[in-house]
Amino acid sequence: MKFSSVWIFGVSLLVFAAHSVHAQNASAGEPTNLADLLTEAEKNNPQIQAARHGWQSARQIPTQVATLPDPQVLLQQTNMGSPRPFAGYTNSDFAYIGVGFSQDLPYPGKLRLRGEIAQKDADAAQQKYESVRRAVLAAVKMAYFQLGYLAKRQKIFDEDAELLQQVEQAAESRYRSGLGNQQDVLQAQLERTKLLREINMNQLEQGKMQAELKSLLNRSQDSTDIETVELSESTPAYNFDRLLAEAKASNPDLTGIQKMVERQGLQIDLAKKDFYPDFNVQGMWQRTDPSQYRAYYQFIVGMRIPIYRSRRQRPELAQAESDRDRAKSEYEVQAQQTTFQLRQQFLTAEKSAELLKIYRAGLIPQARAELQAGMAAYQSNRQDFQALLASFLDVLKLDEEYWQTLSEHEIALAQMEEVTGVTLR
Repeated sequence: MKFSSVWIFGVSLLVFAAHSVHAQNASAGEPTNLADLLTEAEKNNPQIQAARHGWQSARQIPTQVATLPDPQVLLQQTNMGSPRPFAGYTNSDFAYIGVGFSQDLPYPGKLRLRGEIAQKDADAAQQKYESVRRAVLAAVKMAYFQLGYLAKRQKIFDEDAELLQQVEQAAESRYRSGLGNQQDVLQAQLERTKLLREINMNQLEQGKMQAELKSLLNRSQDSTDIETVELSESTPAYNFDRLLAEAKASNPDLTGIQKMVERQGLQIDLAKKDFYPDFNVQGMWQRTDPSQYRAYYQFIVGMRIPIYRSRRQRPELAQAESDRDRAKSEYEVQAQQTTFQLRQQFLTAEKSAELLKIYRAGLIPQARAELQAGMAAYQSNRQDFQALLASFLDVLKLDEEYWQTLSEHEIALAQMEEVTGVTLR
């Protein structure tokens, strides 16, 4: 037969591709639950660790800035007639030694405000850590679901390769019996080669997703590939209004900006405090010849007067007010963005769930029934090959679309979990 060498070549390629897939699955080991990967990512991901350390660092600042400046210890000595230490101490009324201290005292309320401002910074750092943590975990979920879809897609290709082989055998049988033509056989072989291309492209996507997932888990890229549990549909019992309320209450991006609004309000109060003076107190004990004179005691109160108000304090206050207004505007922007994202994800999850029902209850069973009927009709010479091939391609396409829709449904839930902090599966 003229087509025999082409057919043998196509079969050889498909056998080689199937062998590669089975070898890859064998090296992957047992399926890994998503919960285990999330725990691993939260423990090992460097982005989460960096954000956690940043938060822990910020927590150490409030007590520092809310504490009085360190006092200074003063030592004085005055000599007469010689620079040598204690020279003239007993023969001059002006020679003495003195010991004292000095302490800066900010205007009342300034230290408290600085501590509260630093605490707001620490709270914002905590929200940033939570935002990074949620983003990384959501990325792990999305990579896991995408990898699960690609693994299922590979199984679909394996199953459809068997169906396509049946179609090809039917075309060859008709050709041998003189009822068909060589073009039908060659077209079936072409579809087999196209399927081989899809298998290779699917393996490429699997490799990319494996690399991304390992990176998120901080695993070595040459470590064993991760095998996923087969995708299944989650059915959350939350409506949009409840999810939106959860997002407004606990979304770390929103909460972090709200902390900055509160911080800027405290910064305004501190700027107003800078219109008032800071103080400095000093105490000194001085001693001359103890046989002739009694000790001296000094107490001094100093004051830093803010006389350049138009050039320092007023611009400082205006800056703090502008920063507060900017933070409020950023909060509104983030609130709108959060609502928009949540609405998109909710609609995706809702409509994809409806599509999954349509695929399960109608499209896929109907397409498979049509293929089986078409196969019988083609073998009995009641249908042409193009109609049979179209039925096969419908089955292949609908199977892929079903599992892709399922992965999109689960990814939408993962994104809603990131926004709201609610566990939806």
